[in-house]
This record gives sequence, C-alpha cells and structure tokens, in this order.
Amino acid sequence: MTRTLPRRPTPTRPSIDTHPAAIAPRVQPSLERRHLWERRYRRRLAATDSLGVVLAAVAAVMFETGGALHPAALAEPARIGIFVICAWMALLVLARTREPGVLGAGSTEYKRIGHATGFAFGILSTIFIVAQLPGLRAQLIIALPSGLVALVFSRWLWRKWLIHERERGECVSRVIVAGARVDVEYVIEKLVHDPHHGYLVIGATTTDGVSDPIDIGGRHYPVIGPMKFTAVYGREAGADTIVVAGTPDDDRDFVRRLGWELEGTAAELVLCNRLTDVAGPRLSLRPLDGLPLVQVKIPEFEGGIHAMKRGMDVVFSLLAMVPIVLVTPLIALAIKLDSRGPVLFHQLRVGRDGRQFWMTKFRTMVVDAEERRDELSARNEGSGPLFKVRRDPRVTRVGAVLRRFSIDELPQFLNVLRGDMSIVGPRPPLPTEVTTYDGTVYRRLYLKPGITGLWQISGRSDLSWDESVRMDLRYVENWSIATDLMIMWRTAKVMVVPKGAY
Repeated sequence: MTRTLPRRPTPTRPSIDTHPAAIAPRVQPSLERRHLWERRYRRRLAATDSLGVVLAAVAAVMFETGGALHPAALAEPARIGIFVICAWMALLVLARTREPGVLGAGSTEYKRIGHATGFAFGILSTIFIVAQLPGLRAQLIIALPSGLVALVFSRWLWRKWLIHERERGECVSRVIVAGARVDVEYVIEKLVHDPHHGYLVIGATTTDGVSDPIDIGGRHYPVIGPMKFTAVYGREAGADTIVVAGTPDDDRDFVRRLGWELEGTAAELVLCNRLTDVAGPRLSLRPLDGLPLVQVKIPEFEGGIHAMKRGMDVVFSLLAMVPIVLVTPLIALAIKLDSRGPVLFHQLRVGRDGRQFWMTKFRTMVVDAEERRDELSARNEGSGPLFKVRRDPRVTRVGAVLRRFSIDELPQFLNVLRGDMSIVGPRPPLPTEVTTYDGTVYRRLYLKPGITGLWQISGRSDLSWDESVRMDLRYVENWSIATDLMIMWRTAKVMVVPKGAY
C-alpha cells in the first residue's frame, strides 16, 4: 500500500504596494518640449564647432608639410592634428560652452570658448614641452587663431539664427512670474524689454488675489491665479520656467516647496532680486550652512584692470589713427566746400573726477550754432539737461552725413591718446549738464568719458535722460574688458545701421 504524503503548501509572495507619494516625477510635455529644442540646438553647435576645429587643424597640418600629400610627410603632423582636435573638442565640452543658460545672449558663451581654447593649447604645450615632443608650433601659429575665429564666428551666426527664431516665438522659455503685483510688474517689464533673452511671459500669479491683467507697454499679461498654486497653474499652462519675483511673508518654505512641485514640469526656477543694474560678474553665491548668501563685489576705480583698459585704449587708438589720417583730407575738403568755418570743432566737456577738457570733433554745424541755440529752445526734444532737435537747421548737409554715421567723432581718438577720454565709457557731458547733477548722477564722472558706450549702442538721441543716466551708471559699476570689446563690436554695427543719430 502506497502511502500518500501530504502536499506541502506552495509559499505565496506577499503583495507589494506602491506608495503614490514615492513615485519619482516624470518629465511632462512642457519640459520635454524645452529639452527638445535645446538638444537640437546643441547638436548644431557641436557640428559647426567640430567643423571649425577640424579645418583649423588641417590648415596647420598643410602649413607644416608645405602642402605635400605624401603619406610619409603627413603621418606625424596628422597625428598631432588629431591630438589637437580631440583635446580642443574635449575642453569645449568641459568648459560648458553649449550650456543652455549661456546661449543666445551675453558674452559668457564667447568667454568660455576663449577659455576652452586657451586651456586646450596650454595643456598641449605643457605636455609637448615636458615630453620634449616637436611639431606643435604649426598648430599654435595656424590652428589656434584661425580655429578661435571660426568658433566665435559660427557661434555668432547661430546666435543670429536663434534670435530670429525667438522673434517668431520659437526656441523660447515659457515663463510664469510669481510674487506681489508690484514686483511681478517690475520683472515682466525687464523680461519683455529685450526679447533676445528668450523669455516669453505667458502669465502671472500674485499674492493679492486680484485677477486684473498686468499692463506692460500696452500689452496685457493675464493673472491666472493666486501665488500658492503657481506649480499647478504652470503645469496647466505649459510653462517650463517659473520666475519668483518675491516670496510670501507668511511662508518661509515657499521656494523649497515650489521647487519640489515643479520637478518634472519646469526646467528652471529663477529667483529674482532687486539688485538693480548689478552685473553677473559682480555677483557670486556663497552657501553658508544652508543659507544661500549672494555676495556683491564693490566696484574699484583704480588698479591693474584700469591700467589694462588704458593700454587697450592706446593700442586701439593708434591702430585707428591710420585710416583716420587717410580719410581726414577728404572729410576736411567736404566740410570746407559745404560751409564756411574751421574743419574741427572744439567743445569744453567734463571728464573723470570733474576735470574739464577740450573735446575735438569734425564740425557738423554752422559757425554761429551756439548763438542760434536759444532760437530753437521751443523745439528741444531732449529730456533733462540734454538739448536735441531732430531736424536741427544748424546742421550742414555734410554734417548730417557725418553725424548719421558717427564720422564726426573720429578726432576724439586724439582725446583718447591724450588721456582725456577712453574708447568706451560714459557719455562726455557739458559743464552746464554737470551743474544739474545730483549725488547719484555724479558717479558718471568716476570713469573717463568714452567715444562710445552703452548709450551709443542703445538708441543714442532716442534715449530719455533717465535711461541715459541709468546706462552710464550701470557701465561705471559693472564694466570689464570683455564688456568694452562687446560695445566696440556693437558700435561698429550701429555705425553701419544708425539708430537715434541726429
């Protein structure tokens, strides 16, 4: 008789429940849309960066071999060229030259390209010197400058394309601004002032509970709800950036909680402060036991950086004097044939520390222009102490052309060489203007006045007095060598396509 053993019960796996609160946030359509255009743009940058670096390295190889295509002659230079290409491209990645936050506006992108290029060739030079390897000279002479120019030029072309796309509403960050209504209005006004930065404001949330839209420059921005529901409204509206213009007084943890709620929905949470006209290089974040401290560097008005500025002024002025000397006889002849009087016009202006000097320009008005000024006082279109008349009858025919293209200011390079002015700086004021200054506006005189400046590239005579002062003060407190070079470049563009010059 066969004995049947009892069947052992089959062990059952205990059921595992998933707690909803523990599920990691998933990427929402708004964030994926933002990542999509950023990835496409970075791939395009990577392609043109690679092309520029490769062409520069190949040009250096051809220079090294004298154009010979024999394999034996090409072998060693080609290996060095490949080494240079790999190191250069790696440094462009490590220096974060394609980071979304630096693309489209500002000089940071170009600075990082310059730093990456310098580091790449610095490291390569060190390796070749230590290992006593020959063959890098051609890459230093040919590839470095030509490749750097190619990189900057291609990035500039892509930036122009990106700006055009942003003007069409593409490749932009869809923004909701949160905070007290007065702070929200201030932030929206700054965001929409320059569309090149790529912020498209789609709405706002406020602390006052009032749903009336916010009017900025005749355009209405809807208030879509109270501030405490910012994350919910941002998700519903498809925003990928939230700008916090101010936090509620009764909620210290608002920003931290908002950051948690935006995970998977937005790419950026931007905290705005009212450090008006303080440029990025003067700001640094210093964490202190969980307390983020924003440090603001106090500007200095003497020292090594100002010596570098003076050196740059002298070098650029000497280079500029060559074409100026060549065209001056033609300009002088045109001025003489058009109206009687001297070719040059000298006017007393106020420079650094309130010191007066004689500024030199090509004459653009009739000789009795100062005596006729009172006749035009009723037509004055300038604000504050500025005197401007759009169609000034005192301006000669040749003078109108010289003013339109800023040619009348070329003799000011002599003032730069004498040390009275700088190439870039605040607008040189008249003594009568200075007598109207208050304690704040006097800060314009902390630096030498410039032939060009932020006012020159931002509208010139179209600017109001307050805007002109604000730009000059911002330059005085935040200037840098990179800023000066950027202003020079943009001034050249303004001279070709004048705006606000009369």
